[in-house]
Amino acid sequence: MTKKILLQAVLLVASFFLVWFGFSQVDFMKMFKVEKRTENMEHKLGDMIWKQIEDSEDIVTNDTIVKSLDKLLKPLCDANDIDQDSLKVHIIKKDEINAFALPNNHLVVYTGLIKDCKRQEALQGVLGHEIAHIENHHVMKKLSKEIGYSVLLTAAGGSKGGQMAREILKTLSSSAYDRSLEKEADIASVKYMIEAKIDPRPMADFMYQMAQDIRIDKSMYWIADHPESEERAKYILEYIKGKKLKSNPTLSEKDWKTFQEQVGNE
Repeated sequence: MTKKILLQAVLLVASFFLVWFGFSQVDFMKMFKVEKRTENMEHKLGDMIWKQIEDSEDIVTNDTIVKSLDKLLKPLCDANDIDQDSLKVHIIKKDEINAFALPNNHLVVYTGLIKDCKRQEALQGVLGHEIAHIENHHVMKKLSKEIGYSVLLTAAGGSKGGQMAREILKTLSSSAYDRSLEKEADIASVKYMIEAKIDPRPMADFMYQMAQDIRIDKSMYWIADHPESEERAKYILEYIKGKKLKSNPTLSEKDWKTFQEQVGNE
């Protein structure tokens, strides 16, 4: 019995030193510095890209329009513990049916998207999708994979930042994420909507609508291509099958139509 206890004690001490040795090999200061550097880089990149957009695009600053979009975002954020104030939401006057996230919590919405959504819930679904990209750090994952971490680091601190900002903007606004990330963002958006008592079915309807619209340049709108958009609509409908959905419109039908008209008149 004494030998067994002694053996257990030796194993316990050995395990302790093994774990201690493993942790001693990790350079925590270096790891924390890398995380801090990545965070600083993301802030610089986001603001740099937004400056590029601000200097070249027609920004919608109409207070009534901005407040209406904020109202549509509010239930998604409130019901899912998302800090709405941390989101930097911008409306761009552009006919393309598009919305995309930038580093540092910037979220860009084109007026073409707002005008083309038949239902406010469809727009909220798209907004939720982009918020999910932000919340799950998909933006930097995409950029690191497609452009490269070292290039991004150089762009954030170098003199050619403006030129790189244009390339990064093109990557974020005109190409899709990996299918796994897109599905993660789609399902996250549906979950956001269900929590906020918003019907997610119009989001799937919107995807079908986009897939069938031959007028749209497939390289420059929110849905990447026909088969993929239909597939996304199907798995959204499959996910919500059997769930009790509550429909609680954020804006009245009159206010939604007024919002679209105001956007169209910009």
